[in-house]
Amino acid sequence: MYNNYSVLYLSLGKEDIDMDSYKLIKAKIPCKETGIEIKKTLCDICSPGIHCGIDAYVKDGKVIKIEGTKEHPMNRGLLCTKGLCNREYMYREDRIKTPLKRIGKRGEGKFKPISWEEAYSEIGGKLNKIKDEYGAKHVAFFTGYGKWYRPFLQRFASSFGSPNYGTESSSCSTSAQMAGNVATGRNFTMQDMENANTYLGWGFNPYYSKFLNSVNLSKLKEKGLKFIIVDPRITPTTQKIADLHLRVKPGTDGALALGMANLFIEKDLIDKEYIEKHVHGFDEYKKYVKLFDLDTVNKITGVSKDDIVKAVEMLSKGPFCINESAAPVVHHQNGFQNYRAMMSLSAITGNYDKIGGNIPKQDYFAGKVGGFQTLEKEFVKEVLPKNINERIGGERFPLWNEMVNQFQAMDLTRQIEEKTPYEIKALFCHGINARMFPNSGRLFNALNTVDFFVNIDLFMTDASKYADILLPACTSFEREECKSYQGGYITYTKKVIDTLYDSKSDVEILSDLANVMDIDDDFLKAGYEASIRHMFKGTCVDVDELKESDLPLKCKDFKSYEVGSYTMEGYDTSTSKFELKSTIIEKYKDFGLDTLPTYKEFNDDIDEYNYLLTSGARIPNALHSRLHDVKLSRILKNEASCDISSLDAKDLGINNGDYIKITTKIGSLNVKVNVTDRVLYKNIHMYHGYREADVNSIICDNFDPYSGFPAYRSCKCKIEKVNK
Repeated sequence: MYNNYSVLYLSLGKEDIDMDSYKLIKAKIPCKETGIEIKKTLCDICSPGIHCGIDAYVKDGKVIKIEGTKEHPMNRGLLCTKGLCNREYMYREDRIKTPLKRIGKRGEGKFKPISWEEAYSEIGGKLNKIKDEYGAKHVAFFTGYGKWYRPFLQRFASSFGSPNYGTESSSCSTSAQMAGNVATGRNFTMQDMENANTYLGWGFNPYYSKFLNSVNLSKLKEKGLKFIIVDPRITPTTQKIADLHLRVKPGTDGALALGMANLFIEKDLIDKEYIEKHVHGFDEYKKYVKLFDLDTVNKITGVSKDDIVKAVEMLSKGPFCINESAAPVVHHQNGFQNYRAMMSLSAITGNYDKIGGNIPKQDYFAGKVGGFQTLEKEFVKEVLPKNINERIGGERFPLWNEMVNQFQAMDLTRQIEEKTPYEIKALFCHGINARMFPNSGRLFNALNTVDFFVNIDLFMTDASKYADILLPACTSFEREECKSYQGGYITYTKKVIDTLYDSKSDVEILSDLANVMDIDDDFLKAGYEASIRHMFKGTCVDVDELKESDLPLKCKDFKSYEVGSYTMEGYDTSTSKFELKSTIIEKYKDFGLDTLPTYKEFNDDIDEYNYLLTSGARIPNALHSRLHDVKLSRILKNEASCDISSLDAKDLGINNGDYIKITTKIGSLNVKVNVTDRVLYKNIHMYHGYREADVNSIICDNFDPYSGFPAYRSCKCKIEKVNK
């Protein structure tokens, strides 16, 4: 009989064992004796996020351990709880292992395995037939959360001839980017916290989202940086870092920002020289913000007058920067305008493009700031079809249609249902998750009606069960990938292990299909590396050097942004100024859109719905629904739940751990209760991403008229105590 040592050693092809070798193996020490190698890759779970460097310990072609890469310029060896789940995520037993063809009814999840050749033949034949008989625009191409392959999917859609390329960014960050572009011609900014006096964090909680941003907060606070955090909820950031916490009612951020602006102007705490030279529309803006006196703002937002005054006083003591968080502010029907109002504080105080203020972000690659130029935009735009303005959602959301080079996916369900202005005959998707959509049941029903539906995914999601053809994708450990990092860094990762099962990378699938369908696009047909080389042609990036290096390299001749240079050049707006009064929106006044960052309330006239349901807050162990099916992650928050305040619990006779029924205009859910004063009175916050209790199934599909964004964080509801 073998002992434990000899069984372990036999797995290495040895016949005997000694204690020293056993200790090396058990400790997973990489060396010749153990056969363990360290291979470097990156984490792609919170894409585009930070893409932390990972050391993968590989033995016999399998990842047995992961750690953060200490030499990586971004994470310096650190990994969050999500990153540490990569190994279990990759080796989940429910990975889709081979191409599948539906044999049951849509939604049943009954499939049979088929070959890649058969899958490609059917997909290519069906899509080309629809294009020939109806036109390419009747096929919509959509991607979920993944970012790295987006330029390739968009180019594939365009080369096919369809204007309909869309992404989950229709409900994530793009509304905030639009607001930035309307004001300054740039979508986001960086915050110069090192040189700021005060940091105004709007919906800022890096402890649960971009964890690396939290690492230096304590050091900056010790150096004297003051923190004002605007958030309806109590979070680790408000508890650990905030000098002042403004607990604004959800959706009233714009009123608070406009009230602060009014106070800045009244107290003559504005930068008159910057306004005169670089701001458009200040006089009209000044007149409008007078409507937001302290009493009015207190009534709307719930923030005390003293705290509003204190915030303005803190901000006036030196340069300040505003955290332009992508999602919390814009997930309301008035979110786009709220975001503009927030940004306007930088304009009137002269803290845009200023040391200690908000610095314009520079060039992007694959969704991340790199600070160096590539031909990525040209790679996408050079093949855009002539019918590009016929995109889904273009008529309903004209501002989006002009400013964003993709269709507004929040209008996809309606167009499938109503078949206007034209019918969507087929969907080709990478990782579509119907539970991402408000009133998610509508999209599940819509998926049941299209003529042809293809999905590419790692796992058998609920949306995947509706697919006619389902293709298996692979993880970032199983493919090559090119990523950029702030400060001019870029990396080209290599496969850590061979692709598992019969899966392929997303770009390999697109390249294969381009050849099968004979799409007139040499770059798509040639594959990932050829396209990357094209995008980096003539830039400071040497692809051969990147491929040879295990770590990110800094671009040759990289130069940091010179603060103030964008202001001196003139902004990329029609007035070359920071536009408080938008010249772009001026074109759409007939659609009821306001040129100033006005504040409006959107209330349902139903008295019984006297609670406000919000969703979308981050938790430290998962990202949306990603990782909810990973055991290591799930145990940290095993059951779907909601937070209610102790006052609400007392009113309803509810104890911690009881269950309530949450009802909106479109449906109801029973869910476990956490009694906590992290949420405001009359607010219910439900955690999202749980298929057994999908909060988005009861979130009303009320959309921001500017951006088309859903109101995940302001849906009226009623609640009652129930048995489980």
